Amino acid sequence: MFSKACEYAIKASIYIARQSLQQKRVNVKEVSQSIDAPVAFTAKILQVLCREDIMQSVRGQQGGFVFEEYKQREVKIFDIVRLIDGDGLFTQCGLGLQKCSADNPCPVHDDFKIVREKLIEMTQKHSLYDLALKTESGLAWLK
Repeated sequence: MFSKACEYAIKASIYIARQSLQQKRVNVKEVSQSIDAPVAFTAKILQVLCREDIMQSVRGQQGGFVFEEYKQREVKIFDIVRLIDGDGLFTQCGLGLQKCSADNPCPVHDDFKIVREKLIEMTQKHSLYDLALKTESGLAWLK
């Protein structure tokens, strides 16, 4: 459903949030290993997240990526999806038709509308903080 880049961005954000809650900074190699993603691809995704002020990158020997708790509480999965994949998943036709609407519905319009609404609800409900706590407590995993 999400692109690979988006999946990696969500998983990386959760991992960095979890480590940040433990007052740890992590480097790109550690992040990529923890989410089973290529290092170069992970680095590009993390650049985007930092550029958009989702998290910060600290340079130097004690540096790494950090995701402040107040930001974790604000940022939802929805924000990451929109940043990486755009709004299409939440707005476009389930069959990819250009002119699908309530007035001109595709064959799955009504069913897919329900899926889109549930997806929006789910992605806006969970903050990265919530997801970091879930993985921290062992109720969820990233691999």
